[in-house]
Amino acid sequence: MVNPPSPRLFRDPWAKREAWRKHPVFSNRVMFRSMFPGFGVAVVAFTTYVVIDNLFWKAEEHKSHH
Repeated sequence: MVNPPSPRLFRDPWAKREAWRKHPVFSNRVMFRSMFPGFGVAVVAFTTYVVIDNLFWKAEEHKSHH
């Protein structure tokens, strides 16, 4: 049985230096998720603050216009 001829291999001298671009840490999904690391916690904290502020510390109604 004869082995089929293998394709020509062209070695890229820069392949090792460019390999980091294909690493999963640098994928678009991970980059987007890590763009705003504390955004979810901040949204929950701000929403809690606004709800508590509106429920417990209501603004006093002023009867005068000024």
